[in-house]
Amino acid sequence: MRFRDRAEAGRELAEQLRLRQEKGTLPHPVVLALPRGGVAVAREIARVLQAPLDVLVVRKIGAPFHEEFGVGAVAGDGPVLYDELTLSRLGLGEADLAPVVERERKELRRREECYRQGRPAPELRGRTAVVVDDGVATGSTARAALRAVRHQGPERLVLAVPVCAPEAAEELRREVDEFVSLQQPPLFSSVGEWYEDFRQLTDADVLAALRGD
Repeated sequence: MRFRDRAEAGRELAEQLRLRQEKGTLPHPVVLALPRGGVAVAREIARVLQAPLDVLVVRKIGAPFHEEFGVGAVAGDGPVLYDELTLSRLGLGEADLAPVVERERKELRRREECYRQGRPAPELRGRTAVVVDDGVATGSTARAALRAVRHQGPERLVLAVPVCAPEAAEELRREVDEFVSLQQPPLFSSVGEWYEDFRQLTDADVLAALRGD
């Protein structure tokens, strides 16, 4: 089943999280969206949970020959998290990816400055951090995001995505206290195929969502 758009996916995901909140398994939630696409999903979740919404900027490290093919990811000032098996299969070393890493770190810093506009990152200790994206294919970006959040010491760490590749779901469950996904289709090639409207969002879209527009 395809979602009409990210907002619809967010509303459906929010209902699943609301049920958990009512059972007391999401104490003091704060919703952290992976921009840009995850913000449109997370906005609906934050509204339903009545929780603060913020961003968690993570950048995918793409293969030199195909930037959309992720071989790793980086969040904050942390080290790059590589998919070592994929690097081995492609015959790539970290030195081959150095220019890509430098470019993505620069873009990561730009986005953090743009989206936060001087605001500090939210305090996560004693909170339930609900990390949200619009979908997961390989899991490398989500894994880097989750490890960056875990390092900040939340009481609970939850990953919530509308759709996820089954192989990635198995790995990501080991990174979190709870994994919530609406769909894990066995035939999975990309996140975008599960949305009727998967237009690219802009920085202006992200800022509007964070303002609650």
